[in-house]
Amino acid sequence: MDGDTLYSIGELARRTGLTVKAIRFYADCGIVPPTGRSPAGHRLYDADAAARLELVRTLRDLGIDLPTIRRVLDRELSLAQVAAAHAEALATQIRVLRLRRAVATAVARRGSTPEEMDLMHRLARLSADERRRLIDGFLDAAFGGLDADLTGVRRTMTPELPDDPEDEQVEAWIELAELARDPEFGALMRRLAEQHVADQNRAGHGRGNVPRPGAVAIVRDHVAPALAAGVDSASPQAAAVVAAVTARYAGLVGRPDDAALRRRLLSLVDTARDPRRQTYVRLLAVVNGWPPPDDPTPALTWFADALRAS
Repeated sequence: MDGDTLYSIGELARRTGLTVKAIRFYADCGIVPPTGRSPAGHRLYDADAAARLELVRTLRDLGIDLPTIRRVLDRELSLAQVAAAHAEALATQIRVLRLRRAVATAVARRGSTPEEMDLMHRLARLSADERRRLIDGFLDAAFGGLDADLTGVRRTMTPELPDDPEDEQVEAWIELAELARDPEFGALMRRLAEQHVADQNRAGHGRGNVPRPGAVAIVRDHVAPALAAGVDSASPQAAAVVAAVTARYAGLVGRPDDAALRRRLLSLVDTARDPRRQTYVRLLAVVNGWPPPDDPTPALTWFADALRAS
């Protein structure tokens, strides 16, 4: 616009894209008063007023309130200060909206009841401290008081939801938190921890010494080649794998490879292949941004079938 030219409110509306009503409103509020009046008393605006209107429109499109806009135009606040504060507020709103969308998506996918939706909404809104207390309670129930240093295990089982999580991380956190609140799942993890600690202690590695591979790792490592080769769990080749596993496990715990040891190992494997355990590990990886974990369930199931068949 020419700095010496004055424009009627209608011309200004066409040039700025604002309505005549909006321009009048900003004039009446004193935010962008007219530059002058025509002989007939109509409002006239110069190029500076038009520029102020463009700025007002931009700031309003960003959701900034009129009192703040007035302070910017009156140079009480710098545009940079307002933009920084508004960006922070928008980031908070975005996080809230992401949480709401994650809950809505989970409700739609799972066909949740109103009670389940309310629980998911509350879990999604927990603060970092509240999330930590929930998980600490679960891990205390699973690992607390055992005769072993399980600090490293607890660390690898702890979800850390980022400050600005992706939708899938929020959904994973909700499902993981539901698992952590399930007393049956907590009891399952406690049984696994007790069995693992008992095995390590019998092997002489319960108090600070380097731990040996646990039963699940032994089964997984021995069974993986058989699975890859397509060996049937009821075949003679499977019986040889079972014998190798039970001998290795017997050596770990210092017990004879007899029926009692095999029953113990079968009980441990059946507990470890509970689908909730792998679900927790999978969700944990999503929340923490880790690579997808390997699933030992096929190897554990194959071994349990082979052990029963033998």
